[in-house]
Amino acid sequence: MSAFDPRITLARAGLAASSLEGILRAERFAEATPMQLVRPAAAIRSAPDPTAEQIDQLLFGELFDRVETADGHVWGQARRDGCVGFVEAAALSSEIRAPTHWIAALRAFAFETSGVKAPGRGPLSLNALVSIDAEADRFAHAAGLGWIAKVHLAPMGTSFADPADVAERFVATPYLWGGRDSLGLDCSGLIQQALYAGGRACPRDSDQQAGLGAPVPPGVPRRGDLVFWPGHVGMMLDAERLLHANAHHMAVAIEPLAEAVARIRAAGAGEPTAHRRLGI
Repeated sequence: MSAFDPRITLARAGLAASSLEGILRAERFAEATPMQLVRPAAAIRSAPDPTAEQIDQLLFGELFDRVETADGHVWGQARRDGCVGFVEAAALSSEIRAPTHWIAALRAFAFETSGVKAPGRGPLSLNALVSIDAEADRFAHAAGLGWIAKVHLAPMGTSFADPADVAERFVATPYLWGGRDSLGLDCSGLIQQALYAGGRACPRDSDQQAGLGAPVPPGVPRRGDLVFWPGHVGMMLDAERLLHANAHHMAVAIEPLAEAVARIRAAGAGEPTAHRRLGI
C-alpha cells in the first residue's frame, strides 16, 4: 500500500473498498455505498473520535462513500475531493437527493417558511449542494432543509468567472485547520472553495494543489496565480498582493507578497517552492 497516497486511497489496515480488490492487498474488502451530508457542515477526522484531528470537512449535500460504520462514525471517502477519514454517522443519510443548485453566497440560511422572519437553519456555506423542489416569490425550497433566498443560489453547471474574487469574500474568516467552510478554513481549503465556485475541480491539500495549472517564473505574478511554500498556499490578487488563510494572522488576510515571503522565510519555512497559473 506504500505506493498509494493514504489521504485519497480508500484502504486502511485490514480493510479496503471493493473497487481496490486486485490493486492492493487487504484482509477484507467491502462495498462502498454513498451517503449524503444532512448538516450544514461536518468534520472529516483522522480517527473515529470527536477530538481527533480534523483533516477536511463535508458541506451540506456532499456525498461520502461509506465502507464501514463503527463507534458512531462512518469510515469512507469524500466523493468531491477524495479525502479518506471518519465522519460522525448521525450527520449522514443513506437517502440521496441529486443537487439542482449550489450555495453561491458566502453563507446563507434555510428558513422554515418562505419569509425572512421564520426560524432559520444553517448557516450553509458557499458550494454547499441543495435540491430545489418548489419556489415561492423570492425563495426556493431545498428538500430536507427549508426555504432559501433565490439570490443565494445558483443552478448546477454555473460558476463564477474569477476565483480570486470568490477568495476575497473570505477575508477575515478565522483560520481553522482542516476547515473549508465560511466559518473557518485553512490555506488549501480557501483555494479549493474558490476554485469550486469557479467551476473547477481541486484536490484538498496544498501539495496536491501544486500540480494544478502550469508553472510561471517568480517575479511576474498576476491575479489568480497560486504561490506555494512547504505546507502552504496563497492566491495572488494582483502583481503584488497575496491572499491566504494563515496561522500568523489566524485568519484569511491580504498582505504584500514580499512581506509574506520575508516573514515566512524568517520563521524558518523557506522560500516559495512553486508559482502556478491556472489558465482560467
